[in-house]
Order: sequence, then C-alpha cells, then structure tokens
Amino acid sequence: MANLYEMLGVSKTASDDEIKKAYRKLARTLHPDVNPDKKAQEKFKAVTSAYELLSNKDKRRRYDAGEIDEKGNPTPFGSGFYDNGSGAGFGGRTYRQGNTTYTNINPEDLASMFGGIGGGFNFSDLFGMSGMSGMRGGRRSYQPQGQDVQYSLSIPFDLSITGGETTVRLASGKEVKVKVPAGVVDDAVLRLKGMGEMGGDALIKLKISPSLIYTRQGDNLERILPLTLKEAVLGTKIAVPTPSGEVVVKIPPMSGGDKTLRLKGKGVTGRGDLFLKLSIILPNSDEELTRFVKNWDTHQKNPR
Repeated sequence: MANLYEMLGVSKTASDDEIKKAYRKLARTLHPDVNPDKKAQEKFKAVTSAYELLSNKDKRRRYDAGEIDEKGNPTPFGSGFYDNGSGAGFGGRTYRQGNTTYTNINPEDLASMFGGIGGGFNFSDLFGMSGMSGMRGGRRSYQPQGQDVQYSLSIPFDLSITGGETTVRLASGKEVKVKVPAGVVDDAVLRLKGMGEMGGDALIKLKISPSLIYTRQGDNLERILPLTLKEAVLGTKIAVPTPSGEVVVKIPPMSGGDKTLRLKGKGVTGRGDLFLKLSIILPNSDEELTRFVKNWDTHQKNPR
C-alpha cells in the first residue's frame, strides 16, 4: 500500500500548511499543462489524490488510524474484528495490514458469540454495516458503502464565464465529459453520480486559471482597452476580443483616458456586461508630436 506522506515528501507529523506547500511544489512540475510526460501525469494524479485525502482532517485521522486506505476506502481494520489470524469459527476472511492480521467477520457470526440478540434488534446496525441483502447458506451478505472520490480540475477563465463542456480523466483512466455552468467560481464542485468508488460519486473541484486580461466583479467583467493618441482624438472602430467572441467597438472622437465603454451581455453569459476602460498610450519618442504640442495654443482648462 502506498504511503501518502512519502508520496508528498513529508513526515507523518507534518502540519496542514506543510502538506499544502509540498503538494503545490510537486503540482508546479507535474501538472499536465506543464509536463506532458505520461509518467508525470500519473504521478500528478497520485499526489493530487494524496493531498485531497490528507487535507481532509477527518480522512487524515482515519487514514492514520488505519481505518481507510490510500484511496479513502474502508480497510478491514476499520470495519472488521481482530483475531489471531486464523479466522476460525467466524466464517470471516483474513487480511494482512503491516505486521498485523485482521479478520472481517460476518455480523451474524459475531452476534452468535453473545448468544444472539432478540427483540428484532439488527446486530449489523450496531456496527454501521448497511446495505445487507439476500441470504447465502444461512448467512447475510453485505456490500460496503460507496465512496465519493475527489478530483481537482483546472479550467480556462473564459470557460468559467461562458460555460460549456470539458473533459476530466477519472482514477480508472476513463475520460468523461463535464458540463461547466456559466459563471462558476473558484473551488465550485461538480458531482458526477455513480462515478466514484463502489457506486459513490466523483466530486470535481474546479480551479479557474487567472486571466491576464479581465477582472471579474460578480457577473461583470472589466478590462483596459489601450488607444493611440490619434485613435482617442479622432475616434475609430476597434475589434475587441471577448470571452464569447470578437466584437467591433466604436470609439467616439475625443475619448479621454477617464472614459469607460459598456458592452452589454459580454460578461458572464446571460447575466453580466463587459466594461472597457480606455487608456491612451503615448509613443516613447516622437519628435513631430513633441514639436506640435510645444506650439499648440490651447485654451483647455487644466483638470487638476
């Protein structure tokens, strides 16, 4: 069984912050967007799974106690009964964990050790063994509860605004399509029913890549639109990219740097707007422009 602490390169006594730092350091070099190597991708999935488990305080406690394995599934230690290793007389199945042997015991066998329990009491309820059904050879069989599996999925900023489909690879290696709603926020969780362990669900936590262009305010977006001095003075038409496609914007003449234009419906799809803050960019050197400004006789009032 893999040791999750060794996988992340930390000790068993590591703090939550140390575990987070170790995971981020590994993720920066192993993420598929950075390292396309298949072995690196497999290791990235493994360290992500390790981090998801160890960053959950309850699961970490249960993992340290041997109640669940590295995948978050219940271990025989967590649901079975200690025995000398033979399992004789209990109708159980023997497991090894480290240097200790455990036996997973049928609830009815355990009940018989105490002479049975009457009054309609279900002995299996005492140990939380749900999902019991059917009879085989006079014994009930039971199945463990399905386990949810957590994943982390990075999506482009534009996809979080427009919504759409993307693909996630599950631990089984299967790739499934995921529908991303328009306007999702960072750390939003999508649930894929029945795609976890043993019929549990797959929980997809979304990580939105930051945008170098847009600033998001609720459902609205904001970006700076640079203009030349000529464009600002005379006005022009500019093709402006937006998350939902390119739009031609008309810049009115004498558009100063304090002007903001609004593109309705170009923010979060179906809800928000896009605001363009105009910014006049001057050249580093232009002798003709310099001479013009020196000789320019203007009656413009100083705005300061």
